[in-house]
Formats: sequence, C-alpha cells, structure tokens
Amino acid sequence: MVLSPGARAPDFTLQQSPDERLSLASLRGRPVILAFYPADWSPVCGDELALF
Repeated sequence: MVLSPGARAPDFTLQQSPDERLSLASLRGRPVILAFYPADWSPVCGDELALF
C-alpha cells in the first residue's frame, strides 16, 4: 500500500504487550510516525529513527 504524504493511514491494531493491544485509531489527534525498516538488529536504523 502506498499513501501520499499527509494521507490518513487505515486503522490497524497491534499487540503492545501480552495482554494489551494498541490501535492506530486510539492515537487520533496525536502525532504518529509509522516507521518500517528492514534491519531491526542494526544500530543504523535506530540512530536514523532518533532523528524524528
């Protein structure tokens, strides 16, 4: 899926902890950054994400 900058992302829900879920809709009205990166084990990805 490709969204234009500023477009509203479709709602989704993720497991936040073993007994808690978080939906994108619950964050409405707050700044949210969705970041997808291929190498979670790499320090470079975390360093770049910190720039946001």
